[in-house]
Amino acid sequence: MTVLEDAVAALRAGQVVVLPTDTVYGLCADAYHDAPARRLAQLKGRPETHPTALLAADFELILDAVPELRGLAAVRARALLPGPYTLVLPNPARRFRWLCGVNPEAIGIRVPDLPPDTRAVVDQVGAVAATSANRHGERDPARIEDVPEEIRSQAVVVDVGALPGTPSTVLDLTGSEPIVLREGAGPAGEALEKLAATVMS
Repeated sequence: MTVLEDAVAALRAGQVVVLPTDTVYGLCADAYHDAPARRLAQLKGRPETHPTALLAADFELILDAVPELRGLAAVRARALLPGPYTLVLPNPARRFRWLCGVNPEAIGIRVPDLPPDTRAVVDQVGAVAATSANRHGERDPARIEDVPEEIRSQAVVVDVGALPGTPSTVLDLTGSEPIVLREGAGPAGEALEKLAATVMS
């Protein structure tokens, strides 16, 4: 088996994998069951009360997973995705509670411009739970060498070389006005302008 086939098999078996994104290396697991998400949190060394993003290669897969996003939330999301943003969106049906942290009525989503190897993996498994492949509170990994050994030793690793190294910009779109929760790879000002334009149109 190739490393990409190994990654697909690991995700389907509930194991964690390290995959490159458009920003940093991500720690990923099956999003559709709670046990892999717990395993991911334990390996990262952070509380399960912290939210984890739902990542897919295509926004349509996000809509299949969280159909309540169709409508205004989808219009706003499409203005920024795919791209280096994590969007916190309303989750009225409380889907994927194990990814939502302390607020099950909101869910973070990611649709990055994925490297071909990662897209080849994610396309076969659907959406995945994803967070940066570092220990909680440590620096985001731009290279596989930056991923802690205790993570690499317990995960299938897909290495595509150096990545930009700045994590995604996080925007909360659950209210009437967007809120920038974290400045990152995506220009926050540009994102706010695009979102304002969607309201005007």
